[in-house]
Amino acid sequence: MKKVKGDNQHFLLGVTGGIASGKSTVSGMLGELGSPLIDFDLIARRVVEPGTPGWVKIVDYFGPQVLAKDGSLDRKKLSAIVFGDMEKRKKLESFTHPPIFAEFFKQADEIAAKNPDAIIQVAVPLLIELNLQYLFDKLLLVYVPAEIQIERLAKRDGISRQAAANILKAQLPIDEKLQFADFVIDNTKDLAYTRNQVVEVWEQLRKG
Repeated sequence: MKKVKGDNQHFLLGVTGGIASGKSTVSGMLGELGSPLIDFDLIARRVVEPGTPGWVKIVDYFGPQVLAKDGSLDRKKLSAIVFGDMEKRKKLESFTHPPIFAEFFKQADEIAAKNPDAIIQVAVPLLIELNLQYLFDKLLLVYVPAEIQIERLAKRDGISRQAAANILKAQLPIDEKLQFADFVIDNTKDLAYTRNQVVEVWEQLRKG
């Protein structure tokens, strides 16, 4: 896999956190300060749209039962199939990861071509779980304690606290992610508190 970190052509800031920690809020603030965004979630959805090579491979392997009525992938069904089956999960990743990374590198090249000094933020929810730290010059972690994650996730998705806690178990505990971070944004208080920290990080990044 192509190595971008330290190639002197891109400055890549990996932005991650736990589910319902407020990553998109922090990304939005960085965007307002001038940091172009590459969103892995968006790319991941795009590379499996109906008719794409990724979509064809998934349907060939898993069968038409993973499709919704409109022909798009039914993510809940697919997740249920691969959740407890490591082999099937690896298979799914082998279909989706190559086009995701190809699109990521393409977007990074396009942004750097227009603005060589850009501090490009790359939002990757499972950055640490997927061991992608090597791709980035710096890592920023959006942090809230697990209890708050459970509370926010249950409220956001209209699910029980128990269901939210189970979803959290599939991710590396947020406290364990702290050791990988160059910057930590504490997102437990109000927006002004979060924004002040984001501005501080941005100023440090601009200084290089």
